[in-house]
Order: sequence, then C-alpha cells, then structure tokens
Amino acid sequence: MSLEDKISQDYVQAMKARDSFSSSVLSFLRAQIKNVKVDKRLEAVSDEEVISVIKKQVKQRLDSITQFKAGGREDLAQKEEKELVILKTYLPAEMPLEKLTSIVEEVLKASGASSIKDMGRVMKDVLARTAGQADNQTVGALVKERLSKI
Repeated sequence: MSLEDKISQDYVQAMKARDSFSSSVLSFLRAQIKNVKVDKRLEAVSDEEVISVIKKQVKQRLDSITQFKAGGREDLAQKEEKELVILKTYLPAEMPLEKLTSIVEEVLKASGASSIKDMGRVMKDVLARTAGQADNQTVGALVKERLSKI
C-alpha cells in the first residue's frame, strides 16, 4: 500500500470516528498531494513525493510554532504542535546521528571534497543515500562542520 493510500484510508477512518481535528489535517495533506499530482500531471505520486509534501508541511508547522510562541499565542502554537504530531506519523523514522555521520564521511572520501565549495555536491550525495530519513538542516550542519575541518 502506498503512503498516499494510507493517508486516504486514515482520513476515512478519522471521518467515521468524527475526529474533526485529524480529518482536517489529513484533508489538507491530501489536497497538497493532489496539487502535486495536478502540477506534475501525474496519475499517482510516488512515496518519495508524498514524503516531500509532508516534510514541507512539517517545516511550515515548525515555523508557525516559532512565530506563534514569539507572538505570545500559546493556544495557536499548541494547535500547530498537535498537527505536527499527526504529520510526523507518516514520515520514515529518523536515521541515528552515528549512521548519518558515517554516511557523510563515506561521501567525503568518495567524492574527494576538499573545501566548503564542494558542499552542494556532497549534500546532494548524502541526501540521496539517506532517502528522506535525515533532516536537511542536520545533514547541512554535519557536512559544513566536516568540510570546515579539512
């Protein structure tokens, strides 16, 4: 079963359970996935594209939480945090930091990167190997730290 099908199935379950909060979050997520389908003229989207949509939504929620807390709107921040919990259930498990560090080391050795100018190329290779299991910011920080030591 594809991730898109799982989200649709969970949406139906939330509707049947009259869980308006979960159903609204999943409805919005389904709409975003449908937008990707329409934009790219696809019949079905791959799990990688669905994960990309979910990650974008997670990033937006994190940004909103920061803004709401800065503005003193704790009620809205809590709502966004609840939505974040629902969205994160559809993301693959995060890769342990040790494994991520070893992948960065492997890519650095294989690519022969020698300065911070090589960061883009190294990032591309590391992100391809992690296959959505690592946060881009974490990867970026690791790569930058490692390249600055060379």
